[in-house]
Amino acid sequence: HGWVCPASEKSLRTANPIRAIVDPIVSKSIKSGAERGDGKDQISLALGDPTVFGNLPPCPAAIEAITETLKMGGAMATGYVNACGTPEARTAIAESHGAGATADNVIVASGCSGALELALTALLDADSILLVPSPGFPLYSVIAKSHGAKVEYYDLLPDSGWECDLFQMDQLITRLNSIDGHNSPMQESTSCGSRPSTQVVRGIVVNNPGNPTGSNYSAHHLRNILKLAHKHHIPIVADEIYGDLVFDPNCCFSPMAEISARMGRHVPVITTSGLGKQYLVPGWRVGWVIFHDNHHGSLKEVEAGAKRLAQVTLGASHLIQCAIPAVLQPKDIMGMLEWKKGLTNTLKHQAFFLCDRLTESCHGLTAFWPQGAMYAMVKIDVSQFDRNVIYDDMSFMQQLLEEENVFVLPGRAFGMIPSPKQPCYVFRVVYCAPQEILEQAVIRIANFCQLHATSKS
Repeated sequence: HGWVCPASEKSLRTANPIRAIVDPIVSKSIKSGAERGDGKDQISLALGDPTVFGNLPPCPAAIEAITETLKMGGAMATGYVNACGTPEARTAIAESHGAGATADNVIVASGCSGALELALTALLDADSILLVPSPGFPLYSVIAKSHGAKVEYYDLLPDSGWECDLFQMDQLITRLNSIDGHNSPMQESTSCGSRPSTQVVRGIVVNNPGNPTGSNYSAHHLRNILKLAHKHHIPIVADEIYGDLVFDPNCCFSPMAEISARMGRHVPVITTSGLGKQYLVPGWRVGWVIFHDNHHGSLKEVEAGAKRLAQVTLGASHLIQCAIPAVLQPKDIMGMLEWKKGLTNTLKHQAFFLCDRLTESCHGLTAFWPQGAMYAMVKIDVSQFDRNVIYDDMSFMQQLLEEENVFVLPGRAFGMIPSPKQPCYVFRVVYCAPQEILEQAVIRIANFCQLHATSKS
């Protein structure tokens, strides 16, 4: 008789919505123009890997640090290290982020994704609730649901720079805690992870700068988020992987923990970040989580739990951790500033080029201009297209891939499904490709939009 080994309940609860939406379509697409017969090789504006086209070289200081470490040989970076990371890496991270953090508050992880996994696993129980943005990076909900926790979505406002809808968030938290019998927030003296608290909403994820929106929140907006978190006594999980990748010199990146510290350190902030996106080494898989506690010590048990969980994965590569001090505390400070300025200027130029061309050249499309990261959202006015062909974001994405071999991600891959409050369809583009490739993509998209425009337009 045959026998079957059942999959774990956790694995069955784990599913990435991007993969579920995109894979069945992409698996049937033909990438080669020669195979298609029209010469149109696939142009992907979907993958959030800034290195894929080879036009954005990695940070030289990171490469030099690894090279020098390897040249030194011996046991310099070949042995095991503390599960929370090397002392040098943790110190550099703490000093770089500031806001009162020490090396002991830092855990080095396998990428920012690994840092989020550690943080959310330590924070959430089955049936507890995590608030995440919509639209937003789907990993937050994937991690939460895999642990049996529930996810509730707060809206981002497209016409207000994708800021959080704080009124809706406030109502959502009040409703959720009332449903579970919690008509008042937990006492401030209660730790976020302690057993006496049965608070339903355990955390609010804030991604800034934002994926998929390209937003960069002002310090004023971050203060208002913190005021709301303080009102309900809920910690913030700040995903800041895109950090300093912002375009407006008048609105610099503001770390959530730094704002919280200036406001009196009432709200605990769990910050996650890494080297991957800001220093163009995503494949190195090194990130970190920092526990910025409030003056009540509310995160004490959560931080201790994350350190216990770190014993399971034993942290990131010892070798790659050697690059952390080199880039966060560079010897050549001016050289690093010049490199980061060059990267930001390149991304800004390409972002504005792509968004301008999509808005001006493509019938029925309007780009939301990004303020940072490496993404932009584009609005589809479906009333301007043949409804038999293009009637939502999925049909637009699928037909564009089939006809022009240009790949974008539909808004619903990030949880953005039109509603009376958000009645628009969107898709996300990545603008890291060389300008000549972006130009070719725009030409194809423009031709596609014109072909399927309504006769009355």
